[in-house]
Amino acid sequence: MPSDPESIEAAVRAQHQRQPFSGVVQVRHDGRLLFAEAFGLADRAGRLPNTISTRFGTASGTKTFTAVAVCQLVEAGVLSLDTRLADAVEVPLPRFDPGITIHHLLTHTSGAPDYFDEDELDAQADFAAAFGDLPLDQVRSPADVVPLFAGKPMKCPPGERFHYNNGAFVLLGLSIEQASGMSYADYIEEHVFARAGMDDAGFFEMDQLPPRTALGYLPDGRVNTRELTARGMPDGGAFVTAGDMSHFWAALTEGRLMGPETAALMMRPHVEIDSSDDDGRHYGYGLWLTLRDGDVRRYTCTGADPGVAFISALFPARQLELTVLGNTEGDAWPLFGSLERLIGA
Repeated sequence: MPSDPESIEAAVRAQHQRQPFSGVVQVRHDGRLLFAEAFGLADRAGRLPNTISTRFGTASGTKTFTAVAVCQLVEAGVLSLDTRLADAVEVPLPRFDPGITIHHLLTHTSGAPDYFDEDELDAQADFAAAFGDLPLDQVRSPADVVPLFAGKPMKCPPGERFHYNNGAFVLLGLSIEQASGMSYADYIEEHVFARAGMDDAGFFEMDQLPPRTALGYLPDGRVNTRELTARGMPDGGAFVTAGDMSHFWAALTEGRLMGPETAALMMRPHVEIDSSDDDGRHYGYGLWLTLRDGDVRRYTCTGADPGVAFISALFPARQLELTVLGNTEGDAWPLFGSLERLIGA
């Protein structure tokens, strides 16, 4: 594996020249920082550059943190993976199958309707359209989103198949609130971010972003603050730094977020998504898994929103972490791919 910073820097700069990137790239191997560099501007109007300590949106990467919270509550005996949705949340869901469980929600196999079905809507272009007449600046808690899909019919029976479902994680957020007696954001900040040492991570008001937070930019140059919900939801919207993600992976694998048995349950494959590459792509609890010869080659936490591109991956056999955070759309994944090819992970 090329582990010298010079080779990594050359690959990053070559890809940046092919497709300019705005954000942060970080590579760590065996706990050692190999490469970290920032590109572009966090605030174009103010000419403020991105830095290594800039906070970026994670979009659907937040689902991983939601899954950690649920697993913590399962470990504490407050929830069970077999707990029925109807027993976990106190909201009317008249057309939902009574057999839906927490496990189904965590693995996108509930068959439940969604407020933002990514088979039908583009995650970046159509986000605001999914909210209809509900103003995005009024969406600040999971309960605000539920009316968008509570009355829709099931897509398929629970457990029948994988179907990526944002609404399922909104419901998991409600279950966290009911089980813990805390707001979703407060629970994640206290029991996930603080315990992991993710000191810069948080759920911020889009119209009151704290210092060192990158504004997201749409392809036409507009800022994304009016294109996303006023505050992050359980299915997307937390902000982190590259350093926060290193702390997260370490905390998850070293037992500081949950016990080893619970972590192993979260990080094992629960449902196969496709089998076209090696042993196929799978989903655990809030994590994407790529297998090779039956072993997990890569754990991935990723997401995309208007003005947000985020991917952070752990390659366990190589003791390698690779994180790319961007505040423009689409250019993070080619950069991640070029680095993955370089390191041969």
